[in-house]
Amino acid sequence: MAGLFFGVLLITLFISNSITLFELTYIFTNLALVVYTLSRPGTRGNKGFALLLHLMIFTFQSVFCVSVLFSENIGGALAVIYRVVGVLLVLMPFFVRNLFSDIRNRNFPSVEDIRVFTFNEIVESIDSVKRVIKKGRRTLSKENLGELINDFPRHNSFRYVNRGSLTDEYFKLAYGTLPDENVYIIISNTGSPASEVISAFTGTQYNHASLAFDRELKTIISYNGGEKLYPPGLNTETVKYFNRKKDSSVIVYSLPVNTEKKRTIIDEIKKINEQGSAYNLFGLVLKHSFKPNIMFCSQFVYKMLRIVGANYFEKEGGQIKPTDLVELDYEKKLRYEYKIKFNDA
Repeated sequence: MAGLFFGVLLITLFISNSITLFELTYIFTNLALVVYTLSRPGTRGNKGFALLLHLMIFTFQSVFCVSVLFSENIGGALAVIYRVVGVLLVLMPFFVRNLFSDIRNRNFPSVEDIRVFTFNEIVESIDSVKRVIKKGRRTLSKENLGELINDFPRHNSFRYVNRGSLTDEYFKLAYGTLPDENVYIIISNTGSPASEVISAFTGTQYNHASLAFDRELKTIISYNGGEKLYPPGLNTETVKYFNRKKDSSVIVYSLPVNTEKKRTIIDEIKKINEQGSAYNLFGLVLKHSFKPNIMFCSQFVYKMLRIVGANYFEKEGGQIKPTDLVELDYEKKLRYEYKIKFNDA
């Protein structure tokens, strides 16, 4: 059944004119095979190298898809040739899987290899596929994918690339909030390309989490892309940062903490700022951090709460979604403060 599904998918790709379908196929084949590679026996070095190859393959696939396959300047016989190449690119991740599943056997993967594993995984995730396809025309648009691809080289999930982006002025402001014995958790629907793509896979509207030390949100901080002003990692944010599309919105909650715990959180953030940080791009898929200060947004917020015992639920840091910070508050520790809905007519 899975083999039939695979064959039908390849044929559908060839006759379709949907950039969304191509991008989804590239995404799912690479993600499924990355998970497979990491679950198999092998050294961390081999697995890390395989992961980098998959990222390089997906980047090449996406660039080819956006810049060549669906270019408005290509037509006729050349367009047909490129369509065949685009379909064949689906097979590229299987070569990496074959290389690292048995280092002594470097033959091309057989049809049986493809049939047994990869698309069984995709079939099991059919609900997610339907959800992504439903939202895909907007979320996986050329504009969003182009911005994500251009931004990719700035990220590094293996070493710190951001140091000292937080100023003395920020920490003066943060320590000045100590009389307010609360921290503020913000979840937002920003409309950024990354948020839109994440939303397509998670099925949730709010896909960014931030932390602040004052109710007016003058001290917002999180892990983000740095708005191309700073490297991806630990950076400040402003309310304006969240207004990226027509229906952007922000919900603010407060969590009571005493002055000492609040000071400890700010001290920890100061330490991270000095040591260095990076945005955990791989962690969105692998649910793992290669170094302590490499995190994504909700992972960061949860860790700051946990170091002072203010976390109100237990979950592995790499598994935390922004909405978990609200939905898993079973004991009602959070207090709703207010909502900002931008561009509300």
